[in-house]
Order: sequence, then C-alpha cells, then structure tokens
Amino acid sequence: MISTFVKPDKPHILLVNPWITDFAAYDFWAKPLGALTLAGILRAHDFKVSYVDCLDRFHPNAPASDPGARYGRGPYLKTFIKKPEIFRDVPRNYSRYGIRPEWFRADLSALAQPDLILVTSLMTYWYPGVQETIRILREAFPETTVILGGIYATLCRKHAADFSGADQIVPGPGESLILELAAGHTGFSVKFRFEPEDMNTYPYPAFDLQRKVNYVPLLTSKGCPFKCAYCASHLLHPGRMRREAKVVAAEIQFWHRAHGVREFVFYDDALLLDPEEHALPLFEAVVQAGLDVHFHLPNAVHIRGISRRTAAMMYRAGFKTIRLGLETTAFDQRDGLDTKVTAAEFARAVALLKNAGFRKDQIGAYLLAGLPGQSLAAVAESVQAVRTCGITPIPAYYSPIPQTGLWEAALNSSRYPLAADPIYTNNAVLPCQPGAFSWEAVSYLKKLTSG
Repeated sequence: MISTFVKPDKPHILLVNPWITDFAAYDFWAKPLGALTLAGILRAHDFKVSYVDCLDRFHPNAPASDPGARYGRGPYLKTFIKKPEIFRDVPRNYSRYGIRPEWFRADLSALAQPDLILVTSLMTYWYPGVQETIRILREAFPETTVILGGIYATLCRKHAADFSGADQIVPGPGESLILELAAGHTGFSVKFRFEPEDMNTYPYPAFDLQRKVNYVPLLTSKGCPFKCAYCASHLLHPGRMRREAKVVAAEIQFWHRAHGVREFVFYDDALLLDPEEHALPLFEAVVQAGLDVHFHLPNAVHIRGISRRTAAMMYRAGFKTIRLGLETTAFDQRDGLDTKVTAAEFARAVALLKNAGFRKDQIGAYLLAGLPGQSLAAVAESVQAVRTCGITPIPAYYSPIPQTGLWEAALNSSRYPLAADPIYTNNAVLPCQPGAFSWEAVSYLKKLTSG
C-alpha cells in the first residue's frame, strides 16, 4: 500500500511495514500501530510522510477483497517460498505473505526520494521478511538511511543489528525518540507539540495513509503489571500509561464519522485493569455517543475485570468478539505462569458475559499449547473444561521469548538452539515439544479446539 501526505520543502520520511514469512498468517486485525503512531507524530510536526504496507490486502494489483467482511479480517496474499533449512523436516509449506515484490518495487519507484526510511517489525521469527524488505529498499534508495524498530528490534537487538540490513536499530517505544531521530538524519528540528509521557496528547495514528481504513486499532493504555512468564508485554512497554475515556471516545467518533469506520479493535494488554477508573467510563462514553460501531478484543482481557457491570456495558457498547486470557485450566499448577485467575473466577466471568447477552460463539478463551513440559493431555483437559463452560477454546501456540520467565525452561526443552536464532522460536513448529516435529500433534490440537 502507498499513500503520501505532502507539505512542500519539508523532509520526506518513508515508513514501511514489512512482509511476513511463516507457515501460516492471517489478518486477525493486525496493523502496525506503533509505526502509524510515529507517522501521525511526524505528520503533526510538518514532515512529509509516506507509507508502504507490504501486507496490504487492498493493493490495486491484489485480488478483490471485501473490506467489511468478517468484521474487517481476511487472508493475506500468499506466495510459497523456500522454507528455512532448519525446518526441512517440517511437512508444511512456507510462504511470504503480502504483496508481490514487483508491486513493492513499483510502489517505491513512484515515490520521491525519502530523506529517512523507518521500518517496523513484529514477530521475531518473521525477520526474513524484514531482511527482504530492507534489501529492496536499499536497491530503490541506496543513499537513504534505514532505521529498524518494533518488536524484533526490541527483543532481538543484536540479531537485528547483525542480520537485518538496517543502518540503525532503535529498540523500545519510539514516541519520545522519533523527532530527535528525524532531526538527526534530516537536519529538520522541531519543537514537541505533544507530551511523549502523556498519551492523551498524542496525535491520532495515521490510519488514513492506508488504502482502506476497514478497522482501527485502539490503544487506551500501555504496560501490564502482571509480568506473566510467557509474555513480553512488560519488556515492550515498561511502566504504565493510560488515556482518558473522553480522549479515546473522541478518537472513535473521529474515525467513524470522518472515515466510516465501524470496526474497532482494542490492542491493550490490560484493558480491564482498574475498570471503574478506566474501561467503564470509556464504555459509558461510547454508549452515550450512540455510534453504530463494533468492538473486538483479540488481545484478551483479564478475567478478574469481568463484573456484572463491565459485562453489561460491553454488551451495550457493541462488543462482538470477547477473548479471555485463561491460558490453562490446571489452576493448581499455574504458579510458574501467572496469577491471573481461579476456576471460580473463570466460571463466574463466563456466566456474567452470557447473562449480559453475549452468545457462546462470541466468547473465547485462549489456552496455551506447546509450553515446556506440557503434555497434549493437559491441553485436552483445558479444552474440555472450556467447552463445559459453553464457550470456544482457542489455542495460543507458545513462542519462546528472550528475557521472559519461561525462557530458560524453553532453552532446556527445545529441540532447537533457540538462543542462536529467533527463527527457531516459531510457534507453528511447537519448538518446545519433545522430539521431532509432529504433524500429528498439531492436527490433534486443531481437532481438539475445532470439534
């Protein structure tokens, strides 16, 4: 995807969302919110901003796709490519997801020479897509500095510095750094028109640079206090920041009225933390605005935050997709994972959501699969327990993440040298499953949760 905001005589900054390379990928409301937030900040400070999305489902050369179908979700264009040699024994196709390389080159050729290129990154094991993206950017603009940020750059900084092909790696949140970075590479210095430590002052992310704004991610807070052993949230967003309900409600109204957006997706890691002070005022503001919109929770919410009032307000506000962060029903064995929920709390939350009016197909519970030392029987027990509650079990295949609590256990249990290369942490191959990759095990897990 390519779109440009032009203001004469100002430095031109190009932001790029790279390809995904994996065994499977699908647009489950996945947008590079961090990159588009930086684009919004740069644009609000008078930089010229261009954006190219290698995952663009609505590229003019791509097959036609209904942006409103499935609440905005849909498949990426897929091209089979050679799988990494380490996975030669994995009987699955490996693909590049996103636009064709020739379309990418054509989009770049239509742009004016950028003064700086910013590339984001998501899953650490998708870095081959980052490498290919940067290689083509260098072909198109050999004199322009390329900076890499995002999740891969943050969690695997040394690997990214050694292998991504970028000139500079910038880990962590970029809001407080972006204007200084841009000034350093372009000589164009500006005064801050927002407060990096106050999310309420941020300009809106530049979603309008996309070819289609078929859904909008919302981030109402940053940081999560729980530090679960399998999760990197506390590494990616240290500390806790929160937006005011009226500010978030105004953003929802803006995208709905100015761009016709109906689907809104919460990216928060702890949306229902302290709900009386945060989530409930937001839900109430949405209800009062009377907007015909839908809300979705793909990141899951903390089960303890579900009360009679929160469930009722979520239903009234227009939530259509509820995901609960359950992880396992082995409640007496979860001390090493997290401390988020008990069996009674889970059952109560499900009952409250159903009583509020949600259908069982709208409520799902994430269950971790492929943990170090975890048996398939343990996953099967959790699946059955969720089904007994009358909602949908959803497998969340474990990907080992450096610096998290489970990393050492993952290193000790994996058949791959996880620390040597993030490619080995791909959750599609169940890297911590004992022995060789088993397609039978994957098929068994799929049947468990789909049957």
